[in-house]
Amino acid sequence: MKTILITGGAGFIGSHVVRRFVNKYPDYLIVNLDTLTYAGNLENLKDIDTLPNYQFVKGDINESVLMNTLFEKYQFDGVLHLAAESHVDRSISDPMSFIMTNIVGTVNLLNAAREIWKDKTEGKRFYHISTDEVYGSLGETGFFLETTSYDPKSPYSASKASSDHLVRAYHNTYNLPVVITNCSNNYGPNQFPEKLIPLAIHNISHNKPIPIYGKGENIRDWLYVEDHAAAIDLVFHAGKNGETYNIGGHNEWTNIALIRQLCQTLDKKLGRAPGTSEGLITYVKDRAGHDLRYAIDATKIQQELGWKPSLQFEEGIEKTVDWYLANPGWLANVASGAYEKYYEKQYTSR
Repeated sequence: MKTILITGGAGFIGSHVVRRFVNKYPDYLIVNLDTLTYAGNLENLKDIDTLPNYQFVKGDINESVLMNTLFEKYQFDGVLHLAAESHVDRSISDPMSFIMTNIVGTVNLLNAAREIWKDKTEGKRFYHISTDEVYGSLGETGFFLETTSYDPKSPYSASKASSDHLVRAYHNTYNLPVVITNCSNNYGPNQFPEKLIPLAIHNISHNKPIPIYGKGENIRDWLYVEDHAAAIDLVFHAGKNGETYNIGGHNEWTNIALIRQLCQTLDKKLGRAPGTSEGLITYVKDRAGHDLRYAIDATKIQQELGWKPSLQFEEGIEKTVDWYLANPGWLANVASGAYEKYYEKQYTSR
């Protein structure tokens, strides 16, 4: 039995990866390590939490002693490292928490893996999941390649760029068997409503203003989260050590066009007259250092490993909206308390 550590497995992307691995690989023991911050939610995994090949450990990757203890106890064969602070706005107001988790936490994991595996790295893998934001901002044309120079613009993307460089350094210096992927924006079920799509779904459903930065002209490439989980599965098992793979949806939308699509979808789902929800769109002061455009060229992973997205955006957004409308209790639980205070500070004071 292989033993696989998945960090951040109670979060949005992490929970989909954990579920996929637990269900698809019954001969793997999946250990989910999550500190359960505001974005970590064990409700995301209640359908698999009693299965015999799944264990949850509450812990923080910033605690180096704990990381060493876990690696010694479980003798992990592989690591899928998803745990990260990931919201740009929060990184602007609190950069130190991003530096600690995304940089120091990653190094703690690298050190623990290096110590346990030593020279016995055959069959081992340290998989670092990163973001397309490390590449900076694109103009109206062009795409991010695996060879694109890093040019991070926010404390969040700078911290992820730092962790990417450290993972590569451990491969080059210590021969640690690593792979890295840089992915475009994810959407789908279980995403915390500080991110654009679930925030908009929540606000439209409750007839609340939908805050849009600037003029809504910023462009993002969107990928359904289960397609990302499938790509992670493939790279973990078939990727080449030392390589980087870009994962993208081939699916660019301006923020305002995306929100209008959501408004149309929800008007239909909620029985509202066409155009009703667009009246909730509210433009707010633009984010500091807001990157104009991200777009991934995913040719390498498609040609070398055979992966490509399975869903078009319109189909994926229908599935996403249906999930949120069918799970109002989940959304109500996470969109209360501390999140409400954060939301008020972030948007209503602009």
